[in-house]
Amino acid sequence: MKIYPLNTGNFKLDGGAMFGVVPKSLWQRTNPADANNMCSWAMRSMLIEDGKRLILIDTGIGDKQDAKFFGYYFMYGDDSLDKGLNAHGFTRDDITDVFLTHLHFDHCGGAIKWNNDKTGFEPSFKNATFWSNKRHWNWATKPNAREKASFLKENILPIQESGQLKFIDVAQDAFVAPTPLGFDAVVVNGHTDAQMCPILNYNGNKIVFMADLLPSTGHIPLPYVMGYDTRPLLTLTEKERFLNMAADENLILFLEHDSVNEACTVKHTEKGVRLNNTGLLSEFL
Repeated sequence: MKIYPLNTGNFKLDGGAMFGVVPKSLWQRTNPADANNMCSWAMRSMLIEDGKRLILIDTGIGDKQDAKFFGYYFMYGDDSLDKGLNAHGFTRDDITDVFLTHLHFDHCGGAIKWNNDKTGFEPSFKNATFWSNKRHWNWATKPNAREKASFLKENILPIQESGQLKFIDVAQDAFVAPTPLGFDAVVVNGHTDAQMCPILNYNGNKIVFMADLLPSTGHIPLPYVMGYDTRPLLTLTEKERFLNMAADENLILFLEHDSVNEACTVKHTEKGVRLNNTGLLSEFL
C-alpha cells in the first residue's frame, strides 16, 4: 500500500462558525483570523494505491459552481485535485474508487463536473465506483433546512444517475464499521448523519482520515465544536470517545481541513486529551 496526501485547494470560513460557542480570544490562538474574521482552511484528500485499486478519499470542492458561490468561500492558492494527482503520476481516469466521508460540498463537489458542452453533469472519475452509505445518502438527498446549503443536488444526484454509486452497510449503532475497500471507518453522527472516517492500517501504524470530526488541531479540546454541526452535544460525546481511543492507541490523525498541519497525534494529560505532535503524514510513518 502507498498513501499520498493531496491538497485539492484552500478556502476561508468564518472563525466563529468554525468554533461555535468558543470565544475568538481562545480559538484565534491556534487559528488566527484575518480582518474579516475569516480563517484559512485546506481541503486535503487522500489517495491510496493498494494492489489493483486506486482509492480517493473525498474530492474537494470542485470547480463547477458559479462566481457568486465561490465568492462566499474565498478560494486561494494554486492547489487542485488534478495537480495533486499528476504530481504522483496519475489522472482522474486511474481512480477505481471514490470514498466520500459525507456529502457536504467541500468534500464531494469534485466528484461531479460539467459535461463537455456544459448542458449537464457527469462523474469526474469515469472508471470509479463511488462509495457512500444509505443513511447518509437519504439524509443528504432529503436535507434539513440547516444543511440544505451544504448538500447541493448537482454534487450528489448525478453520482446515483451514473450507475456508479454503491452503499456501505452501516448499522444504526455502529461506531466502527467495515467497508469493502479493505479498511474500517469510524461512524459519527454529530456533524451530519453517518459521516465515515476511514481507518487505515499502514506499516504497523493506524491512520484515521478525520474529515469533519476533527477539522484541525485547534478543535482538539472538547468544547471546540463547529457551529455547522447539527448535533453539537453528540459531536462532543463522539469526539471524546474517539480522542481517548486515539491517545490510547497512538493513532495518526490525518487532518482534512488544517491549513498548517497535515497530521498529528494526541496524548492524555491532566486536562484531558491534548495535542502531542504535528507534521507531515510521512514524518509519522
